[in-house]
Amino acid sequence: MARATRSAPTLSDVARHAGVSLATASRAINGSETRTVGEDLRRRVAESARLLGYAPNANAQAMARGATRTIGVVVHDLTDPYFAAIADGIATAATERKLFLTLATTGNNLAALGDVVTSLDSMRVRAIILVGARWKDPDLQDALMASIDQYVGRGGRVVALGMDFPGVDCVQVANEAGATALAEELVALGYRRPLVLTGPERHSTAASRATAFTHRMKQLGHPVPDANQITSDFTRAGGTVGMRLAIEGGLTYDVIVAMNDVMALGALNEATRSGISIPADAGLTGFGDISTLVDVTPGLTTVRVPSGQLARLGLDLALSGPGDGTGSITVGVTPVLRDSTPALRDSAPASR
Repeated sequence: MARATRSAPTLSDVARHAGVSLATASRAINGSETRTVGEDLRRRVAESARLLGYAPNANAQAMARGATRTIGVVVHDLTDPYFAAIADGIATAATERKLFLTLATTGNNLAALGDVVTSLDSMRVRAIILVGARWKDPDLQDALMASIDQYVGRGGRVVALGMDFPGVDCVQVANEAGATALAEELVALGYRRPLVLTGPERHSTAASRATAFTHRMKQLGHPVPDANQITSDFTRAGGTVGMRLAIEGGLTYDVIVAMNDVMALGALNEATRSGISIPADAGLTGFGDISTLVDVTPGLTTVRVPSGQLARLGLDLALSGPGDGTGSITVGVTPVLRDSTPALRDSAPASR
């Protein structure tokens, strides 16, 4: 009879045995350039490692002590100006610190995040910054967390920008507050019947913005009918498709509210192509305030997300944050009113 082989103990096993977080176990065994562990705690982790037969990895110790100079950055779509701006901001901040950048993209396939983390782990990058939203899918999250745990166990550090995971330091965007403020601004301008291009239901950023916006509209006495909430991709093409569905459905609306700027640009193109004048026939808003909006006519009302601040905070957390989820930060956003949403004067919503 073949004898069952026992897999080698991992740093996660040591952390569980010692009753500490994975990040603490990593600092205790691999060391850290920026944070230390108390002597009693270090001895407890070391004893657990001895009892389990865990052997530290030299590459992991180099990563934890800051010996490597490369930062891995993962974005969903490099053609999206929002992601490009954040990646550029991280690159600029990294260069100032004499660090190198390895940039990876999921191609808008959020299920690929775990594989990308594993690939960057094999390259022994010092830290990984994940930029963008996550899917509301337990299986996808479990797969990603398994990759993150393995990487952290080797001494790496992970920071998420715009998404949240247990035990991972995050830089969050105040999406709900921004969407709520946008609803209040539109109602103050006289808009009463929005067409909401919600983005995918399982997309965490899109869902939080759409839910907050429609909730506030209802509180203000202007509930958004289900028919006026259209689900499509969180992309320019998604905005085009959503607008086309609204036109073909003959929906009534006085303002089109897209959950990001590139969706709004897709909607603008489709509306114009179909003979709908923005803002004469309907207002239009986005979310993000991407840099390319300077070339858009009419000027697009949106919610400004400070991408440069996000980038720098993300790198700071990756290099010197606690590494256990307690260093999470929320960045505020601000509605920006432009020509695409002029004040209305007793005008009835258009039917398209």
